[in-house]
Amino acid sequence: MHNIAFEFLGQHRHGTAFHEYLRLRKTFFVDDLGWDIPHNDDVEMDQYDNPCAHYSLVLRKGKVIGGARSMPTTAAWGKHTYMLRDALHGYLEKIPAEVMPRDIVSDEVWESSRLVISNDVTNRFERSECLSLIFEGLVDIANRFGGNELVGLTRPPLVQALRRLGFAADRLGEPYVSDDGRKYAVLTMPAMRSSHLIAAE
Repeated sequence: MHNIAFEFLGQHRHGTAFHEYLRLRKTFFVDDLGWDIPHNDDVEMDQYDNPCAHYSLVLRKGKVIGGARSMPTTAAWGKHTYMLRDALHGYLEKIPAEVMPRDIVSDEVWESSRLVISNDVTNRFERSECLSLIFEGLVDIANRFGGNELVGLTRPPLVQALRRLGFAADRLGEPYVSDDGRKYAVLTMPAMRSSHLIAAE
């Protein structure tokens, strides 16, 4: 497995990787979870896939098996900012405003979203490795542009999973129950490499 990271406008440098990531998103969020979000028969793609976005993807034997999207909390594209801020201001009816405890607009804070790992990755250790590589990529992206913190809407168990991998993740605010019957909450963590990797150096 290895990580690749790129900006939205740099997707052409990585062959079909971006398309494969969008296809993974459609399989998980639309087909598996039943989310009512923009998609066609092949891919899922929304208003936050714009030139403000960056991507951290993981490939195995040349195939994308996981990834996430990232953007600074200063992002603005048309009437949209970043997902959690738009939810806070009532622009996203599926995400309650109160899930975001405060308004965040800072070059130092980056939002991560649309985290997905392929169902083809069935081994627990490989899924952990994939998750770690995705977040190492997200940390590197944020650091490259002066970021020192990550936030994102996710399922609460991810906080514990990231802690086991050596990331100092925590929950920000209270969870809510989505239409898919699952709980979601805002995750926050320093944009720092896993302590497991640092200790191994």
